[in-house]
Amino acid sequence: MSLFGDGTTVVDGPVSSVQSSGNGKMRFEEPSKPSHSKSSAANFSATVDYTEEERPFFVKIQKDGLIAALQKLDRQLKNTGRGHVLSQKNPTDWIGKEVSPGQIGLINHGGLPKVLTRPGRYPGAPLRNWWARKWIGTCGLSDTVIEFGGLTVVQVSQNQAAVVSDPQNHVFVVKNSGFVAYAIEGTYNVLSIVDQTHLPTVIKDRITGVTLGWSHEVTMKSRTGTGTNQDYVVALFLNIPANNCAILQKGDDLELLPAGQHFITSPNVTLRGLFTLGENQIEMPTKDIFTRDQVPVSLTIYLKWQLTEPLKLTTHGYNTPYDALRDKTQSILTQIVAHLDYSSMVKQRSLGPDNLEDGSDPSSAFLDALRTRAMDDLHLAALEYGIIMKDLAVIDRQFKGELSAAGRDIASTMDKLTTRALQAQVEAANVDRENSNKIKQEEGALAVARIKAQSQNTIADSEAYKIVAGAQAQAKRLQIEAEAQAKATRLAAEAEAEAIRLRAAADAAVVDVFAREMELRRTEVSRVRAFGPKAVFVPTDGLGGQLGSSMAAGLAAGLGAQQAAAQQQQR
Repeated sequence: MSLFGDGTTVVDGPVSSVQSSGNGKMRFEEPSKPSHSKSSAANFSATVDYTEEERPFFVKIQKDGLIAALQKLDRQLKNTGRGHVLSQKNPTDWIGKEVSPGQIGLINHGGLPKVLTRPGRYPGAPLRNWWARKWIGTCGLSDTVIEFGGLTVVQVSQNQAAVVSDPQNHVFVVKNSGFVAYAIEGTYNVLSIVDQTHLPTVIKDRITGVTLGWSHEVTMKSRTGTGTNQDYVVALFLNIPANNCAILQKGDDLELLPAGQHFITSPNVTLRGLFTLGENQIEMPTKDIFTRDQVPVSLTIYLKWQLTEPLKLTTHGYNTPYDALRDKTQSILTQIVAHLDYSSMVKQRSLGPDNLEDGSDPSSAFLDALRTRAMDDLHLAALEYGIIMKDLAVIDRQFKGELSAAGRDIASTMDKLTTRALQAQVEAANVDRENSNKIKQEEGALAVARIKAQSQNTIADSEAYKIVAGAQAQAKRLQIEAEAQAKATRLAAEAEAEAIRLRAAADAAVVDVFAREMELRRTEVSRVRAFGPKAVFVPTDGLGGQLGSSMAAGLAAGLGAQQAAAQQQQR
């Protein structure tokens, strides 16, 4: 939404404000949710969208586009008895000035603007009436700015913002919309089209170097009484990244501006500063501090903090958290060092809360004070400014000034002892580090050997299992083959015996002599067919054998006769 007016401060996003009460105390207000109405009570004053108010010859471009807005403006001019802005010329398709689709044509008619909205060709004189008329050219329907003969057209996209001055030099901003205006007295001047996400000026913290945001100032030339033109800032655009904020000031009132894209057009509202809500750290040198025996010492301290309530910081008059912490840290360290002797401080090269190991250390007085008093006092003091202290340490000290003879002897002796002690500590640390490295190497080699042995055992187990499984499979296969072969042999023998029994039973069942004789003849024929007609069969049996054959033949004949008689009786 585009805002205007003396109360215009920001666009979009909730804000927090702090106001002064009668007793001089500050009253903080919680951030309020953005309102869907045209004005926001969270800003310094109510604001109204400039394009939403009814103004003469000022038409907001709606969803139906620029042509509809021009037609509405033309009707307003006709209703008030003024000349219209839309030309009455009709296009042709054969000759003349061409207006393509998506364009409008501009004609200067006696100093007044005329607009051709229909595409086509417009013939010139003498085919058409061009008396007191001059062809100016064409413009695109989607052009951001069109200014011609008092007619002003502004159309901005989502990422753009147009800064415009009306005929009364009232400055307003148009975002994500547009308007068509015809100035009867004065002009609508488009001062700038701003890309809100790529503002040119970078704002950084002068202490930490952190980028706080980006800004852009829009100026307007004004003619003064001396006849010279001067530039005046009429709008300020801000692009505040996430986890950052800005503080605005109007009189004695302050307002918290969250991250996002904002603009300021009110002359009563100024930018107090931009702040980051993340953690910051810095090494800060202190001013000379005198010990209890009047020896000047300069400390270099490490500070780490986080700003959580910027309104508290600006209420106390500080522009950066570092400015608030610097004076308080100097004061606290001055009080601590003023109670310590030079001899108790010179023994310690690096001073900080992490150095406190043993309470019997002669230098523990300074470390105790640093851990307990300095950090605690500074933390409490920082909360008053809306700052949370994260860490504090003294990383270096430098002794300055002239010492007495005894002091110089003490300093020389202490420096030598300190240097020797530091060398011994470094040597011991190196030996410990070498021993630790050797131990780690041996442990690594042992772990590698253990892993290799486990791998070899696993491989051997897998090979043995493979051999055993192969042998078992081979034995099983042989067993199955032997059982199958034995079963097949047994089945074949049983089948052969059964066949023999069946043939014998069949032969025994034959009782007819002629049939027996025919069977013997068939056997003889088969034998001759098998060996050939020229084969001679010689009996190999002797007389005893022939006798046995005769007896067997007679016995067989008798048995056959008995069986035949028995069968006849049964019938």
